[in-house]
Amino acid sequence: MDFIQFWERVQQNVPLFEHFRLQMIWEYRELFVEGVKMTLLITLLAVVMGTLIGLVMGMARLAEVRHGPWKYPVKLLVRWPSTAYVTFFRGTPLFVQILLIHFALMPLLVHPGDGLLISGELASTLRQDYGAFMSGLVALTLNAGAYITEIFRAGIQSIAKGQFEASRSLGMNYWQTMRFIIVPQAFRRMLPPLGNEAIMLLKDSSLVSAIGLTELAYAARTVAGAYSRYWEPYLAISFVYLILTLLMAWGVAWLEKHFKASGGIQ
Repeated sequence: MDFIQFWERVQQNVPLFEHFRLQMIWEYRELFVEGVKMTLLITLLAVVMGTLIGLVMGMARLAEVRHGPWKYPVKLLVRWPSTAYVTFFRGTPLFVQILLIHFALMPLLVHPGDGLLISGELASTLRQDYGAFMSGLVALTLNAGAYITEIFRAGIQSIAKGQFEASRSLGMNYWQTMRFIIVPQAFRRMLPPLGNEAIMLLKDSSLVSAIGLTELAYAARTVAGAYSRYWEPYLAISFVYLILTLLMAWGVAWLEKHFKASGGIQ
């Protein structure tokens, strides 16, 4: 007995499910599986690259030279640009950022005729085959990086100033102090908000369906359009998102217990 026959029997014997047509979900199951894979892939890449951006920008926002000729150059070229980046991406809707990057920024950077980064046949191939993926990934990464920047900034500032002073007395410069002393200690405090940001990014990845990326929301919209039915596809992806977020929350909780038990990063 295949799934369609099984569900037809359920509908016959359970009046509650009489009008609930899961057959359409089964018919498009491969599209939903591809949607799950794409959702996980773009979320993972955006979290990893956003964390790297957040680490660099977080330290840049705290960079300070109190005396000497580098005082104003550091403020003008390091602190102010990082602050502007965070302000823009935290202060504007992610959906607008996706549209802006897909329809304005990416055609400027990757264009067959006069792309600033990539042009010619390669640009044409990338835009045709991976245009939506690149735009969605860039938008999610930059957005996540802005929020993670603030997480790193708050985590770093939570470390006692005596740690900075002790490391500087040992001859370490600013970046060495951050790398070997401050960031490892702050990581445990930053883990819960980093986990929350990853979960939020997983759910926000549904917005990239607006530019045609084949992820979960796009799969549901395709099925809904084919059958003019909305309960089944959107409830289906709701449960998938719920399961994925619960698994991510469990993973973050496990990491918190692991680092707490080990006393730090192993």
